[in-house]
Amino acid sequence: MVHQTTRLRALALYKELHRLGRDYPDPSYNFHSKLRSLYEKNRNLTDLDEIENALRLAEFIKKETLALYSLRKYRHLKRMYPSPSAGP
Repeated sequence: MVHQTTRLRALALYKELHRLGRDYPDPSYNFHSKLRSLYEKNRNLTDLDEIENALRLAEFIKKETLALYSLRKYRHLKRMYPSPSAGP
């Protein structure tokens, strides 16, 4: 039962990261292939602690990617509106 829930959690995280990778700002980074290789590297883990650590790393990557997207949106908005001038 525990293995099934961790497996479903890992699959859900993979799907979320895959969707997030569609809009990754740097196309030369090749987000999807790195994501896939990371998951393939960890697919034979059996120790629950190691699995938890790998899932925590995936959550961290998800949060960092979301932060990167927020920063990109902020920078875009900042470029769209001119900064107020200091005076006449």
